[in-house]
Amino acid sequence: MIENIATAPGEATTVVYTVSGMSCGHCEKAISEELTALPGVTAVEADAAFGRVSVSSVEPLDDDVVRAAVDEAGYELLGRA
Repeated sequence: MIENIATAPGEATTVVYTVSGMSCGHCEKAISEELTALPGVTAVEADAAFGRVSVSSVEPLDDDVVRAAVDEAGYELLGRA
């Protein structure tokens, strides 16, 4: 199970989001590409089977910025998991 993890300053912050509409590897790749392009993002792990996306970044990301990137990929961000 992926959990929301807040780390010490200077370390990556990881947040898990629930995303609607993912059903395959192509979906995972499309979302990962959009989120990886955001400034400060260091890693993205999308899991279509569970409808979850884990985003690691050097600083906390604004949920609206993440939502816009997911929307751009063609999916719907439902919120934090």
